[in-house]
Amino acid sequence: MARTRYRITSNEQPHFLTCTIVDWIPIFTRPQTVQIVLDSLRYLQTKEELTVFGFIIMENHLHVIASAKDLADVVRRFKSFTARKIIDLLKERGEKATLEQLRNAKLPHKEDRKHQFWQEGTHPVLVQNQAIMRQKLEYMHNNPIRRGYVDDPTHWRYSSARNYAGHDGILEVTRVW
Repeated sequence: MARTRYRITSNEQPHFLTCTIVDWIPIFTRPQTVQIVLDSLRYLQTKEELTVFGFIIMENHLHVIASAKDLADVVRRFKSFTARKIIDLLKERGEKATLEQLRNAKLPHKEDRKHQFWQEGTHPVLVQNQAIMRQKLEYMHNNPIRRGYVDDPTHWRYSSARNYAGHDGILEVTRVW
């Protein structure tokens, strides 16, 4: 994917971010790969002062609304760490076909690695007010419904929809902005 004009424009303000696996490979169908993402987000929340307002993890991408003092750097480190951990997991499990897909998807200028996990960029969108925050949360939470996976957004395990419905979620989120 080519670099775009989208940039994180205002540190410490929430941004809606999208992280997509190269070629839309469905790697988050494995609970262990999702757990790597969740553990990384938890770590960043406690150690790096990342504030997560909402999230969803689908089979081949994730959305998160987050803020941090240096959000671009936090996202860069998140993507680097999770890519390395997931590729290592795939190697340990002998998932040669998936690793071959990740190797074939590697962009030519990425000479420092054998595989590429994430597409470049996160398409950040500044969340400027409550109306935009609600719209982005609804968009995220309704993603599994649009795909036909569930009838109720709170039934999707890897989402902050439960948090916003007043139930315990799989990851802490900040609901006050």
